[in-house]
Amino acid sequence: MRVFIIAEAGVNHNGSIELAFKLIDAAVEAGADAVKFQTFKSENLVTKNLKKAKYQEKTTGSSESQFEMLKKLELSFDAFKKLSDYCSSKDIMFLSTPFDHSSIDFLHELGLEIFKIPSGEITNLPYLRHIGSLAKRVILSTGMSTLKEIGDALSILEDSGTKKENISVLHANTMYPTPMEDVNLNVMQAIHKEFGVAVGYSDHTLGIEVDIAAVAMGAMIIEKHFTLDKAMNGPDHLASLDLEELKNMVSAIRNIEQALGSNLKIVTPSEKINKNIVRKSIIAKCFIKKGERLTEDNLTVKRPGTGLSPMKWDKVIGTIAVTDYQADELI
Repeated sequence: MRVFIIAEAGVNHNGSIELAFKLIDAAVEAGADAVKFQTFKSENLVTKNLKKAKYQEKTTGSSESQFEMLKKLELSFDAFKKLSDYCSSKDIMFLSTPFDHSSIDFLHELGLEIFKIPSGEITNLPYLRHIGSLAKRVILSTGMSTLKEIGDALSILEDSGTKKENISVLHANTMYPTPMEDVNLNVMQAIHKEFGVAVGYSDHTLGIEVDIAAVAMGAMIIEKHFTLDKAMNGPDHLASLDLEELKNMVSAIRNIEQALGSNLKIVTPSEKINKNIVRKSIIAKCFIKKGERLTEDNLTVKRPGTGLSPMKWDKVIGTIAVTDYQADELI
């Protein structure tokens, strides 16, 4: 199956719809399947005096609250409608993660095909029930969670009306950027084994190698933040890919998809042309006269592989030559 690649624009538009349009163009250019934003009303998301996360303080300073920072990054519902329409015109799927109930309702009315649940909402029962009741396709991120919390969230979604086969679960680590020693990529397979759901990986590491590894391990969805400029002011730019890196990631994933192939060991079309050149045959080591016994002293094995296979060596040894053989002649 084809890996579903989500180019996560998030809030890297910095509150500008013009920049958001450019991010969509970049995602299209890179070959992503979807571009995803974040839809929220700051008043419904955080308390007014909440401090920023440590990684946010590193990228945007500590002089303002998280609410003040998010308010600057908030786009209107009307803006998201325009972004959705623009995605349709560019033939790329529009996605946006809702962070509050009004945003869920808006995106549902907008006709969102897939609802992406962020890691921070995995223990938000009313939120999970709301999305579950829509009976849409759901992608659930699992940063900061345990297997029990994942199981509880899945149960809530199913009990609310979402079919299990419509739910995909992303392994994730909620640190920007994620240290390699904390990636714990094997957990992705553990989630699949435990819950029998399609799995993927939402990546916050620097670079693209972990995403490629995840695909090789069975990820059906890859989500990765990207930006037009890592030097821009904003909480997520520094831990995002630039356009060239995003292109490289998409290209590498598509190559890995082809390389994985099937579980059948066959002679592939590309190697058939080399088979007779690379394999070997039973060859006369020296001149052999008709009627002479074939032995290990007058036979050898050399390329090409167009004669008797060396696997028949034991059957040939001890037989009588039916004709003369010149040195290096196929038996």
